[in-house]
Amino acid sequence: MKWAPKIGVALALLAGAIAVVYLVWSIGFDPVFAAIARAGFGGLALLCLYALAMFVSLAFAWYFLLPPAHRRSVPDFYIARLVRDSIAEISPFSPVGGMVAAARLMILKGMSGAYAAASVAGDATTEAMAQVVFLAFGLGVGFTQFRHLQGSGPLTEAMLAVLLLAVPGIALLIFLQKKGAVFAEKLAARFFPQARAGVSFHAAIVELYDSPPRLAASAALHLLAWIGAGVGTFIAFRLVGGSISLLNAVALEALLCTLRSIAAPVPAAIGVQEWGYAMLAPLFGLPAEMGVAVSLLKRAREIVLGVPALIYWQAVEGRRAFADVEARNV
Repeated sequence: MKWAPKIGVALALLAGAIAVVYLVWSIGFDPVFAAIARAGFGGLALLCLYALAMFVSLAFAWYFLLPPAHRRSVPDFYIARLVRDSIAEISPFSPVGGMVAAARLMILKGMSGAYAAASVAGDATTEAMAQVVFLAFGLGVGFTQFRHLQGSGPLTEAMLAVLLLAVPGIALLIFLQKKGAVFAEKLAARFFPQARAGVSFHAAIVELYDSPPRLAASAALHLLAWIGAGVGTFIAFRLVGGSISLLNAVALEALLCTLRSIAAPVPAAIGVQEWGYAMLAPLFGLPAEMGVAVSLLKRAREIVLGVPALIYWQAVEGRRAFADVEARNV
């Protein structure tokens, strides 16, 4: 039974990879890779540099969520957030695994276990709050763009349903985090033994959510990052030869992010992202092969940035494990 989750992840990854290959084959390898070739290594480098710049907003969103007494340096938040996203995007672990790793890194930087765990949960919540606004914008723009197109009705209805369910879903998430103290503290203690000492996880999460100004600042910075992701999509389409307005690129990215959220159980949204871009690009007047090319470029960017981040994370964990062994042998 203990192998069941691993088998499930492996099957999901395999199914996603097959879906990607089939999609590229059905569209045609030549047009897809011709579009990627137009971007070249220079285009990939530009996307990487742009993504690194956008992580500044994510780092500050996490930083400003915390009370001043519990903050660490912005570079610490920056690296931890980079590791968190890298684990979610290029490893077989779920996003929860990335959140756990990010919290552990902050603990190693001197943050209390309770505030590390609580702030990661709170940061994910304010990110989801900002995503609702981002989705509403994307749905509004997208509806005006393709409401008259044949076959777009089910997509619009699905996005609208997600938007309507997201608001009560976030409210329920905050309620459970604040009221589910016993379960939350047991879960936090399992991943972060340091959380047993000092202030409780429940007290930390309540303090985070009892400050509307900090919540608003974190959500606003996350919204800036979501919009920045749309600008990155605009850059990527331009690199592969696509002609799209900045407003439409941001709207397309908002709808794509919604598809990824719906398919959250699929590791790294393998297959889902590629099919999403292929399906959405024509609705904004772009050929499907350009959508797939943009998706593959983004995958390459995630690998270029994610591999060094994962190596750093493993090095930090390795040093910590070695230090623990040395301490026990003294």
